[in-house]
Amino acid sequence: MNKAMLTVGIIILSAIALLMINIVSNYSTGSELDYYLLKETAESSMNDAVDTSFYRKTCMLRIDREKFIESFLCRFADTVDNTREYVVAFYDISEVPPKASVKIDSQTVLRVKGEGQAITTTVDAILEENYHYDQYCENKIKEEFKK
Repeated sequence: MNKAMLTVGIIILSAIALLMINIVSNYSTGSELDYYLLKETAESSMNDAVDTSFYRKTCMLRIDREKFIESFLCRFADTVDNTREYVVAFYDISEVPPKASVKIDSQTVLRVKGEGQAITTTVDAILEENYHYDQYCENKIKEEFKK
């Protein structure tokens, strides 16, 4: 009887250990996947939202706020999986200089008393340009400041 109870105890402890390993790995890989998804989506959406006509006129980078949000949501919806719920929030979208702060809250699969474990991921994206000397842009900027 003693060996049978020991065997049952080992089986129960191994089942609990496997459950805990699954929960921890789901949480950590979900957080990592959310971060890289958010980072890549924000970067590509900012590149899509660059206002080229403004750049041609002033030689300064500027993004269109509405176009950035639309592009971000479309790209994000195409790449996420349907196993988790996501809440997307945009903070501090600046058009000039191009900067956007995006926060994503996602719920894990595990539910305890009806509430899931939330994973919060935040990224601040800043669009930079290659700072090379361009005579046309220099003349354009000088003309703007003379006016």
